[in-house]
Amino acid sequence: MAAYAARIRDVSERMINLGGNRFRVLEQGQGPAVLFAHGFPDTADTWRSQLSAVAEQGYRGVALDMRGFGASYSPPEIEQYTSPHIVGDFIGLLDALEIPACALVGHDWGADHAQKAMLMRPDRFRALVSVSIPYAPRGEESLNQSLRARGLGERYYALAFDEPDTGKRFEPAKRSIASVLHWLSASPPPEQRWDPIDPAKHMLRPAPTAPPHWADPDYFSRTVAAFAQSGFETGLNYYRAVPRNFELLSAFKNAPIRQPSLYVWGADDGLCKFFHSDNPEMDDLRASWPGLVDVVRLGGTGHWVQHEAADRFNAELRKFLQDHFRSEI
Repeated sequence: MAAYAARIRDVSERMINLGGNRFRVLEQGQGPAVLFAHGFPDTADTWRSQLSAVAEQGYRGVALDMRGFGASYSPPEIEQYTSPHIVGDFIGLLDALEIPACALVGHDWGADHAQKAMLMRPDRFRALVSVSIPYAPRGEESLNQSLRARGLGERYYALAFDEPDTGKRFEPAKRSIASVLHWLSASPPPEQRWDPIDPAKHMLRPAPTAPPHWADPDYFSRTVAAFAQSGFETGLNYYRAVPRNFELLSAFKNAPIRQPSLYVWGADDGLCKFFHSDNPEMDDLRASWPGLVDVVRLGGTGHWVQHEAADRFNAELRKFLQDHFRSEI
């Protein structure tokens, strides 16, 4: 834990005004910039190990509380959580920090919007590391439409988040954060792990430990405190904005991601296993993702790659940046 405490001391934290809205930002290191984007339910603190890893290699690590999370701007309107807004936040942050271009690392919803950033602004986003979410281009129907057509409308976990005041189900934060970290990880026995299409194996079941053995207590306490303050409702707007996002991105139908990319996923992540086979072929993914240079499957790891397999992930991240990003700046 001493090493984690040292990383905390080395990370600078500040609030930055982006177009009149305030965002919480963490930074560490100097050099070409690597921007980190988190998912639900999380904050910029999820990336402290990775900020340290890239800083040690000569990069400038930057992570933000995404809009709707932590201390950052959190409008209540669902329409404020589409990719044009999220990517706009990324661009605003780069401008505020005078960063001409960067690599972008995203996990969960952060990965989804990082992929969209590659399409929208290839001049500013030069390399992609997508964690736990493979790239799938916009097609003829939205994800929600596809799920309902497959008869999963009453089973797929995220569709239930469309109901009003769903955030109350996640209160209190100490209970729900412990539950989500545990059940989405590789810690439970396989037959008990979260399943995105099995309501009986939902993510809010009581967790046996708080935090899980692989989660640093400081990270856990920071995350709990952040959501105790902000609540969960605005973070859930990322799920509710899916239909709006689909409509807004019609210009990017079937658009490929051409920037150098790395896909990293946990072999015990129920979400990944729902979206692709246990060993997805590079050729299958490259059909719409020609920039993909490697797929890394991490055994014994669930959804929380950056924590459960921090050392292995950090090594892959540093290798990718060294081989495919430094020359891009």
